[in-house]
Amino acid sequence: MSDSNTTDFTNPSTFILLGIPGLETAHIWLSIPFCTMYIIAVLGNFTILFIVKVEPSLHGPMYYFLCMLAVTDLVLSTSSLPKMLSIFWFNSREIDFSACLTQMYFIHSFSVVESGIFVAMALDRYVAICHPLRHSTILTNTVVAKIGLAVVLRGSILVLPYPFLARGWPYCRTNIIPHSYCEHIAVVKLACAIIRISSYYGLFVAMLVTGLDVFFVTMSYTQILRAIFSLPTKDARLKTFGTCSSHLCAILAFYIPALFSFLTHRFDHNVPLHFHVIFANLYLLVPPMLNPIIYGVRNKEIRGRLLHLFTHKRT
Repeated sequence: MSDSNTTDFTNPSTFILLGIPGLETAHIWLSIPFCTMYIIAVLGNFTILFIVKVEPSLHGPMYYFLCMLAVTDLVLSTSSLPKMLSIFWFNSREIDFSACLTQMYFIHSFSVVESGIFVAMALDRYVAICHPLRHSTILTNTVVAKIGLAVVLRGSILVLPYPFLARGWPYCRTNIIPHSYCEHIAVVKLACAIIRISSYYGLFVAMLVTGLDVFFVTMSYTQILRAIFSLPTKDARLKTFGTCSSHLCAILAFYIPALFSFLTHRFDHNVPLHFHVIFANLYLLVPPMLNPIIYGVRNKEIRGRLLHLFTHKRT
């Protein structure tokens, strides 16, 4: 015998996003830092793209990967922030069911893409330091394009089951999502069914991507450090290591919040819900905001070109 209430609510037309549960009265104030970070992320990443485009000397593998990272950061932040700010400012909590699944797909797939780009950038640093004479012949424009395509395809294919599985579940309890965006687990937890497939597959993707990517980055830097410590002088070692510092800072800014958010969301049920949601939002905002700052400040080519643009305009 079928339950009529279950049948009526199997495919909700809309979901309701709560924003940050428990902190609704502070939404306006919370919107100020979030909006500021988003503006910095957008301006910073577009600046990186512009500088690399107009400066022919920056048309190389490292800067092509940096452009891929900038585009990914723009997609990540823009997939979540506009809707979040509409909740904070206009109390616009409704989101169409299909739009919710689309947002879920873009956020999670481009998170996987960003992780893959960091691996590609580690490969670039490995070849540049360990095989400097062969760098231009190994990482040609064609090879860089193929690596970029592989990274995008990996993220697109691995996350593709997320929305399809989520669409198949019956939603007979509620359509209220205690989150500010359509996070995968937050959505499927609303289903009135055993969601082990979605849960286990999400865990599999997270562990596979993080495990493999951290392994390859660690292996690259193990070889890089060996090459650095074999250099004859301290100045040469510091100068060579300096070429990797921006990449290492960006990796830490991405993986530490991601790992912390994932582990607390999955295993620590004593952490308050609003803390989970705030940290999940920071994970989507802090790396896109910090990456152009890190590369703009620490990379002398980009810093020099940026200073040249400002001084030229003043002149």
